[in-house]
Amino acid sequence: MITPTDPPVPPGRSSTARPGRKLGPIVPNVGSAHRAWLDPLRETYLASGLTLSDLSTRVRFAKSKISELLRGVGLYPRWEIVYLLAAELDMPNWPLYRLWSQAAYEAHKSSDWVDNCTERTPILTATHTAPPLDHRAFRELVEMDYLLYAQAFLDDDQRDAAVSDTFDILWLSWDDALASHDTRRYAWNVLRATVMTRTPHRDGRPELGMAAFDTVILQSLTDPADRVNQIAESLELFTAISRLPSSQLDVMVLRRLCGRAPETVSALLGLPLAAIRSDERHATRFLESVLCPPPLTEGNTP
Repeated sequence: MITPTDPPVPPGRSSTARPGRKLGPIVPNVGSAHRAWLDPLRETYLASGLTLSDLSTRVRFAKSKISELLRGVGLYPRWEIVYLLAAELDMPNWPLYRLWSQAAYEAHKSSDWVDNCTERTPILTATHTAPPLDHRAFRELVEMDYLLYAQAFLDDDQRDAAVSDTFDILWLSWDDALASHDTRRYAWNVLRATVMTRTPHRDGRPELGMAAFDTVILQSLTDPADRVNQIAESLELFTAISRLPSSQLDVMVLRRLCGRAPETVSALLGLPLAAIRSDERHATRFLESVLCPPPLTEGNTP
């Protein structure tokens, strides 16, 4: 997840340097689902002004164990300790729990293990706290477009999970999103990172093959032969699109596959309209050079 380098210090919390050893980075083998909740938890801790000793005293867990949890070291953590840390850091436990449980299953934990972890903690499954009003308003505004973008890379179940995770991550880091230069850009970066961690890649490039069967163009074709030809052309186009830089790729997916107007793309990405038009223009030139190269003549014969 992409967040501001220096998160703001919450009101009432100290910004003074912590005594003792600095918290180390997350270890490289932590998976994307685990990081989805661990990153916001770490960021909130780092912005809180609390020390590991403070947390150890308050939650009655060893400082070394808390440090390991915040770095992703060792076995996947039980919910009880995650819940206690979140409570001390004033984090909403409902989105955190959803992300934690999903990562637990991806870590090959059984449903019995997950259930046993939550027996002693008040998981608000029925009356969980609602997200902030402006978060809910933002979700209503962009969710459909986020789903369309994710659909270009993922199947229906993965698409829905990626977008749901995006809004859970945003809920956990909503203060950071609001304090960023542009909340829309912050949110889009979260969406993109979440979608890309689930997207199959080939040679380091995301595959768009699933989108061949759900494009705006295909939906308008009724003749089977035309659809087959269009699918072949689309697959060739998607392979070329995957070679674009990330910003141009996003613009082309939203413009050409999702059929969104430049003004809508500008609002979704949190970028000036001029930047969207420039990205589209450069991407179009590249795609034309790949898909429609100039004919060979005597002067340019290799």
